Amino acid sequence: MNSKEELSTLCGLTKARKLKRIPGPALVSTAILIGLCQVGLAQAPGSAPPSASASDGVTLFQNVRIFDGKSAPLSEPANVLIRGNQIEQISRAPIPVDRSATTRIIDGGGRTLMPGLIDAHWHAMLIRATPAQAFGDVGYNNLTAGDEATDTLMRGFTTVRDVGGPVFGLKQAIDEGIVKGPRIYPSGAVITVTSGHGDFRELTDLPRTIGGMLTRMEKLGGSMVADSPDEVRLRTREQLMQGASQVKLTAGGGVSSPFSPIDVTTFTEPELRAAVEAAENWGTYVAAHAFTPAAIRGAIAAGVKCIEHGMLMDEATARLIAEKGIWLSMQPLPEALRLGFPVGSVQRAKADEVFPGIGRTYELAKKYKIKTAWGTDVLFSRALAQQQGAILASLVRWYTPAEALIMATSTNAELLALSGKRNPYPGKLGVVEQGALADLLLVDGNPLENINLIADPGKNFLVIMKDGTVYKNALAK
Repeated sequence: MNSKEELSTLCGLTKARKLKRIPGPALVSTAILIGLCQVGLAQAPGSAPPSASASDGVTLFQNVRIFDGKSAPLSEPANVLIRGNQIEQISRAPIPVDRSATTRIIDGGGRTLMPGLIDAHWHAMLIRATPAQAFGDVGYNNLTAGDEATDTLMRGFTTVRDVGGPVFGLKQAIDEGIVKGPRIYPSGAVITVTSGHGDFRELTDLPRTIGGMLTRMEKLGGSMVADSPDEVRLRTREQLMQGASQVKLTAGGGVSSPFSPIDVTTFTEPELRAAVEAAENWGTYVAAHAFTPAAIRGAIAAGVKCIEHGMLMDEATARLIAEKGIWLSMQPLPEALRLGFPVGSVQRAKADEVFPGIGRTYELAKKYKIKTAWGTDVLFSRALAQQQGAILASLVRWYTPAEALIMATSTNAELLALSGKRNPYPGKLGVVEQGALADLLLVDGNPLENINLIADPGKNFLVIMKDGTVYKNALAK
C-alpha cells in the first residue's frame, strides 16, 4: 500500500469515527488529521472534477466571424484558440497548434462564433414539474430537472441565474460532470412572508408558529417563510451556507402564488434590510421580486441591488432606478404564459393585470438607460422552455438584434459578477476575448442580421462549447 492509499484508508477510518462523540482532548488532533486527509485526497490522482479533463485539451476555431458579446458588427474572418477552459488567443493570422490527439480543429467556414447565452431569470427545478409535483417526489423532480438542464445547454444557454428553487444538488451534479447542463448561479429557496409571493402553502397549514414545524415546501428548499427581521436574517444565511451566489426575496405580490395580490407590499423595510445586510456580509447582493412602484421603492430603500420584473413601475420609479444604479431584470413574457392560467382563476386575473406593463417597462428602461438584464421566467412548462431562444428573439420589439444579444451575453454576465466572491465560476463570461471562459456557440448564419436563428438551436447552433468542453459538434466528420 503506497502513502496515498494509506492516507485514504486512514481518512476513511477517521471520518467514520466522526459519527461518534469525540472526547475533548482528542478533538483538536482529530480535526488536524481530518484537515490533512482532505488536503492529501484533494491532490490524489483522479480526484479533480470530471470537467477538469478539458484543461488538457486544445480547440482551434478557424475562419470564424466573431460577435464578441459587446458590440456589432461581426469581425473580419479570424481564428480562436481555446486551451483548457479559456480563450487563449484570437488572431486574423493563422494560429499554429500541435496537431496531437488532444487538439481539435473546427473549420468555421466563415460562420459566426459568439458567447454562450445567459438566462438571468430561470427556475431549473420548476420547468418540467407541475405545480402539484413541485413539492412531491424529490428523486423524480431531480431527474427531470437534470434532463431539462441538458436540454437547456443544448439550446445554447451555457449559464443560468436561478432565482428560486432547491437547485444546489443539480448544480453540483452539473459541475462534477454527472449531468450535462449550464453553469448555475443559485439563489436557493425564495424567501417570502406569510401570504407573500412564493408562499404556496394551503390554508390548512395555518396558523404558522414562528419556530414551529416547517411545511413541505420549506423542507424541500423551494420557499422559506420569514415574518421578522431575525427570521429573514436566518433564512438568508441558510441559503448562503448552502452556496447561494445571490439571495432572492419577494418584495411584493406575484402572479402564480394563490394568496398574494399584486398590489400588496410584503416585507417591511427592516425585514428587507436584514437580508441585504446578511448578503453584503458575504460580499453578495439581494434580488427582489417587485412589480409595483411601492414594492420597488421599498426594496431600493432597503439596499436591494436588483429588481426582478418591475412591470408596473411608473416613470418616477424608473428614474429612481436609473439614478441609484439599480439593476432591472426583465422578461418579455410570452402570451402563451398568460393564456396558460385558466380563465376565471386568480392567477389569470393577476396575469391580465401585469402583462400589459411589459412593453411600457422596456420603453422606460430604454428612456432612462437602466441597467437591464434579460431572462425568461418560464415555470411549469417544458413547451415554453423549448421556446427559450424565441423569447430572447422577441426582444426585437424594443431592441435591435445586436442590443438583444449583448443583453443576453455580456450585460447578463455583468449582473452575475455582482455576486463577488460568491461567484461559483470566477472568470469572464459573456464575451469572446482573450482570457475569457470558453463558453461559445458556432452559429450557421449571422444572428445580428437574423436573430430568429437562435429560436431554432437544433438546426442553427452547429457547435456548443461550455468551459472548453464541446457538447455538440454538427461539423464533426
